[in-house]
Amino acid sequence: MTPQSLPLRSALSMLCLVVLAWGVNWPITKMIVREVSPLWSTAFRCAIAAVALGALLLVRGQFIVPKRGDIPVVLSTSLLHMSAYSVLVAAGLQYLPAGRAIVLGYTTPIWVMIGAHIFLSESITKGKAIGVIAGLAGLAVIFSPGSLDWGDRHALLGAGLIMLAAFCWAANIIYVRAHKWISSPFQLAFWQVTLAFVVLSVTALAVNGIPHIAWTPRLIGLLLFSGIVCTALAYWAMSVANRSLPAVTTSLGLLATPALGIVSGVAILGEPLEPSLLVALALLVGGIAIGIADERRNVAESGE
Repeated sequence: MTPQSLPLRSALSMLCLVVLAWGVNWPITKMIVREVSPLWSTAFRCAIAAVALGALLLVRGQFIVPKRGDIPVVLSTSLLHMSAYSVLVAAGLQYLPAGRAIVLGYTTPIWVMIGAHIFLSESITKGKAIGVIAGLAGLAVIFSPGSLDWGDRHALLGAGLIMLAAFCWAANIIYVRAHKWISSPFQLAFWQVTLAFVVLSVTALAVNGIPHIAWTPRLIGLLLFSGIVCTALAYWAMSVANRSLPAVTTSLGLLATPALGIVSGVAILGEPLEPSLLVALALLVGGIAIGIADERRNVAESGE
């Protein structure tokens, strides 16, 4: 255990916090976009997260100004993940149940496996190939006529927006893999959400104009929870977990997020628990787990 790492139980608790925050955030976001446009809701969340992250970094003595070499990763994560992914998810949740949306959103690792092979020359081993096939099979279940009404243009639009969000997140992850880090991801998170807030606010003003929102205690509470707990606190906990746990443990642990998202959708929003969704989830999560385990085994065998 390094001086900065936590004991195993504490590190696993941090990982559980991330899974809980990110899983619950899907139905929370769906409730928010009923009252605020996707662009403005994401901008507000980023503003709240920026304040919380800035304060946390100052208290911990870790606040920094990004070095020139880290500017590309700040731009990539801010624009592709925190802006594009978050807005597209929020927009898609206007038309899809949270449970179905989170399964589509977590197809991202499948696209990362494929994209890393194309752009980073990472080999697709037998295990990864099985993982990709299983994930695509899960996707086919979600888009099958028995599961998705192809005559419902709103449902198709929602699914398309979530899939586009997954592609944006995958593109960001592929770039992050190739980036040579100078500062830590947690130290750069403040600048990423701050830039996302600026970009989203300007875009929201141009597209939606000045927002006219009925500010209720419930809406304020939802935005604060999403910004502080699901974004700022989750980023901090994720950085601690990454530093204290093996990468494969973190990756496999995060696979509980879509399952929790489905449960949260049922518990918070009263969404139906569809058998086809459970089948798709099992195929997707199983495929990703196979791919992660195979990558870990190959790294161990190569001695890296």
